[in-house]
Amino acid sequence: MQLQDSVDKHFTRLKPDQKRALTKLGIRTVHDLLYHFPARYENAGPTGTITGVTAGAEVTLYGTVRKPDIRKTWKSRRPIAEAWLEDNSGKIKMMWFSQPYIAKSLHDGMVVKVSGKVAGAGAKIYLANPEIDTSPISPEEVHDSLFNQSRGKVRLSHQMGESDFPTLYPIYSESKGVSSLWITHAIRKVFETHVHETIEDPIPAEILARYNLPSLSSALVFIHTPRKLSDADAARKRFAFEEVFALQIVMQQRRRILLREEALPVEVDESALGRLKDFIASFPFPATGAQMRAIESITSDFGKTHPMLRLLEGDVGSGKTAVAAATAYLVATSTPKGRVAGTLQVAYLCPTEILAKQHFSTFVSYFKDHPIPIGLITGSECRKFPSRVRYEESAKLSKPAFKKMVANGEIPIVIGTHALIEKSLVMKYFAYAIIDEQHRFGTMHRQKLATKGAVAPHLLSMTATPIPRTLALTLYGDLDLTLLDEMPAGRKPVITMVFGPEKRDEAYARVRSELAADHQAYVICPRIDEPDPTKELALIAKSVKAEALRLKKEVFPEATIDILHSKMRPGEKEEVMKRFEKGEIDILVATSVVEVGVNVPNATVILIEGAERFGLAQLHQLRGRVIRSTHQSYCFALPESFGQATKDRMKAFVNAKNGFELAEYDLALRGAGELAGGRQWGVSDIAMEALKNLKLVEAARTEAASLVETDPELKKHPALALRARVADRSIHLE
Repeated sequence: MQLQDSVDKHFTRLKPDQKRALTKLGIRTVHDLLYHFPARYENAGPTGTITGVTAGAEVTLYGTVRKPDIRKTWKSRRPIAEAWLEDNSGKIKMMWFSQPYIAKSLHDGMVVKVSGKVAGAGAKIYLANPEIDTSPISPEEVHDSLFNQSRGKVRLSHQMGESDFPTLYPIYSESKGVSSLWITHAIRKVFETHVHETIEDPIPAEILARYNLPSLSSALVFIHTPRKLSDADAARKRFAFEEVFALQIVMQQRRRILLREEALPVEVDESALGRLKDFIASFPFPATGAQMRAIESITSDFGKTHPMLRLLEGDVGSGKTAVAAATAYLVATSTPKGRVAGTLQVAYLCPTEILAKQHFSTFVSYFKDHPIPIGLITGSECRKFPSRVRYEESAKLSKPAFKKMVANGEIPIVIGTHALIEKSLVMKYFAYAIIDEQHRFGTMHRQKLATKGAVAPHLLSMTATPIPRTLALTLYGDLDLTLLDEMPAGRKPVITMVFGPEKRDEAYARVRSELAADHQAYVICPRIDEPDPTKELALIAKSVKAEALRLKKEVFPEATIDILHSKMRPGEKEEVMKRFEKGEIDILVATSVVEVGVNVPNATVILIEGAERFGLAQLHQLRGRVIRSTHQSYCFALPESFGQATKDRMKAFVNAKNGFELAEYDLALRGAGELAGGRQWGVSDIAMEALKNLKLVEAARTEAASLVETDPELKKHPALALRARVADRSIHLE
């Protein structure tokens, strides 16, 4: 048996539904099978054998079905399905009351796993209504006993003593046609060949020893056949470290390559810093200490010969755009080296047209007293500030004219959507790239922007989605991290409350009082349209269109209400946002399209319908729409269901002091895949668990940096080089 052999080659009796199930589970080769790790483990009791069970115990047992039958009780004539379960140590009766169909699904000689409570007493104990997992494996394909581990190797024996049996049974994710039990026996068959001992360990032996991690062959045994939970934990820790380590290797290699490139020098002398200080002083608000520290870190990087690689992470409303504007100003007022005219250029990449236009508008307000041209390019239009006719306004340009001005260096700051990374948009002195909402772009977008010019630009990635430190260190391991952990002066915390259906009127009353004070409101709905009753079951989730009509008719008849959602044309969305910003719309009913970038200071209350349908990070982003002024603001979450999970999440949403605290809770509760699009990174569940362990992630990063420093191309570590290529492919996504 070889690792790259197809499973078909060694499991020849596979039926079509089993083949489909294996494909769905991602199991195509023997290697895939070995790396299909258990989702959890069941405790089989003190011995794992039939002889060791006692009355009242909850047990899980493997064995062979004998003599399935149906009988009726003597008095009530109640039907009972019964059968015997047999293993090497003995046998026990199983009984299912009023479920005669179960006996019909069983046949003599079937290999099964059963879980249930032991009833009866003394010699007459039995399993009452146990759950049963049947397997398509025939008895001749399996051994009479289960496999166990000894000193890191699998030992198979027909003559095991009672104490040799494992007490934990692995439970694997399944698909119709392939059960957890089938996978258990398939793994055992692979272990019998000892092929797992032939895999070269990608983690160097000295690192394994330093962190007390098991070798690869031992870890495979520990994770599939643990004698105790600590074995499984040690294996999971090892595989988590391996995956994070491989990711860090990739990140450190990328960083090393980028740091070897040359950047256009940005003037950071006393005169330039003086201009920057004056620019910051012209902001309509005083800069926070955190903003000043971030600006200082970035300008310090500008003074180096290699490109800056930095992630700016700040909570909603913490002022990242102001940091971006200040540092962009410094670049746009810097003359290219060796020239007496012209300025360096800045590209500001935004994920949506709404956000790009929002930032363009914000930059215009910041730069209105500073004569620096600013451009906007989206899929629908190009604009330039200032207009030749009226300085305080922007003018619309054709795309060819706009691109020509950018290519000539006439527009130092260009803000835009994906149109920014079009090959036809060329910059003359491209020195600084800013990417907003980093997590919304694939790695390739970042690389395309960073390679637009002949010389690598300084790179600032920004995100308002709070990311736990472990996740940031892993997914953005090639970037230096800067935190904006202060809010602008005068901002009041949003009062957040959760209301059940019976208290909905309280939320509406607060909206009325805010409207009476000439403020505005958002109502967020999970869906755009009502479901088609002929095509799908009606869902409880409220829709934007239906809710807007209901609110106008039944709740706020005097208010001006409009809608915003992703299916609207760009021009329609822009028109609605302009009217909302001008105060012509009282209540904006929208989907989470307003989650990022919508900045209307006069909006002071937000109602979130179906709140349990949104992730905590997303809820926090939505709440951030009403923290744009010094007014007291309110966020009302209106869940449709109130299970314990919803109660716990809503409690965290209300009590969290900031987005970082909420992100850590979300990571613990749901995993990093939900937080940062982990699925698109190709990071496995087991590695996502590791992201809750800061010490493990920091250790992996330290070891990766050290190893890449001494062996950048991993020539001395071929197995690790192969593992890193796999990790690189998983995160190198469009």
